[in-house]
Amino acid sequence: MTGLVGCVADARASAYGVLHRRYSGRVRVRGRDDGKRLGAAELGRGLGERATLVQFSSAFCAPCRATRRVLTEVAAMVPGVTYVEIDAEQRLELVRELHILKTPTVLVLDADGRIVRRATGQPRKADVIAALGEAV
Repeated sequence: MTGLVGCVADARASAYGVLHRRYSGRVRVRGRDDGKRLGAAELGRGLGERATLVQFSSAFCAPCRATRRVLTEVAAMVPGVTYVEIDAEQRLELVRELHILKTPTVLVLDADGRIVRRATGQPRKADVIAALGEAV
C-alpha cells in the first residue's frame, strides 16, 4: 500500500512540474485584467510614451534579477518604452488588487496604462518584444 501512495505522489509531482515549466515565464493575456489601468499614482512614475513594462519583484527572488536585466535591455531597445520595478512586499495592496501570486510577475501596459499582457516567472526577451507589439 505504501508503494502505491508513493507512486501517486510521484505522478502528481511530475504533472505539477510539467505544467509549471510549460506556463512559467510565458507572456499571455489574462481575462481578469480587462479594463484595469495603472497610472503614475500606482507606479510611482509616469507611463512610457508607447508602452510600460512593470515588474513585481521581491528581495530574495533570483529570477527577478535576470528578469530585470531582460526588461531593462528591451526598454532600451524600443523607443518610448519605460521599465518600472515594484517591490511586491512594499506594495501589498496593489499586489492583491492585481492578483499577483508570485515574483517575478511582469505586466505590459499600453500608452494609456491598460494591462495588455502578463507573465509570471522569468520571460524570454523574444516573448517580451512580441508582447510589446500588441501594446504599441
